Amino acid sequence: MNSNTIIIALAIFFIRITDVSLGTLRIIFVSRGIRIIAALCGFFEVLIWLFAISQIMQNLTNYINYFAYAGGFGMGTFLGISIERALYSRTQLIRIITSRDASELLEALTSKGYGLTSVAAQGSRGPVEIIFSIVDRARIQDIINIINQYNPQAFYTVEDIRYVNEACTVPFPASPWKTYFNRFNQFIKRK
Repeated sequence: MNSNTIIIALAIFFIRITDVSLGTLRIIFVSRGIRIIAALCGFFEVLIWLFAISQIMQNLTNYINYFAYAGGFGMGTFLGISIERALYSRTQLIRIITSRDASELLEALTSKGYGLTSVAAQGSRGPVEIIFSIVDRARIQDIINIINQYNPQAFYTVEDIRYVNEACTVPFPASPWKTYFNRFNQFIKRK
């Protein structure tokens, strides 16, 4: 195996990471209705993919290229999802539905500083209590741990929130990238 073979395999790997990451972002932009950015991502995704596949076709006997192509796909998917998490939906809604007495759960969540709204409701099997809380994504696991400790039979869902009045959330220290990503999100929302 010569150095040219390794260089081509590495190029395929990194090209594939780039095009799959763009594809993941394109899908996210399409689902959010951001057409211009989605179209640009799609254009560059396919253009970059053509470069990668042309290298595969020119070097069909080098099996290392197949692994580079597949490895780039896997890493590109991972990177695309990581970028999405950094860019979007740091704010989430957790909805907890329980048929048991939720007073201990409410007290535990409130003592940790979570803002809550609790509503009595009727489920298919009788009366239930629905608890809503809007939190930063990084705090979701903490809430789930509290649910499992105080009311393990509770049903809960987590959803992304597009817009929220920040005054109702628990303060969370900003990451170094948060200011940059907030500006980027503001730019995208204008498109």
